[in-house]
Amino acid sequence: MTQKQENRYSMTGLREIRRKKGYSQLKVAMDLNVSREALSYYENGKRSPDIQMLLKLSDYFNVSIDYLITGKDFKAK
Repeated sequence: MTQKQENRYSMTGLREIRRKKGYSQLKVAMDLNVSREALSYYENGKRSPDIQMLLKLSDYFNVSIDYLITGKDFKAK
């Protein structure tokens, strides 16, 4: 496994919040000016979004970046 592959992660929360809101991948992709394929790759861990895209997704869905990645909100220990 290469270094790039090790840093990829499936964005569980992204798929979950998109489905909860009843949005298609195409709608979200068009609203955020990215390809539907890129959004699918983010959800499935085939590609990792940069920080600007994480911020856009967080603002768009009104959830934390932690939630987008893990499906859970950050909890202090």
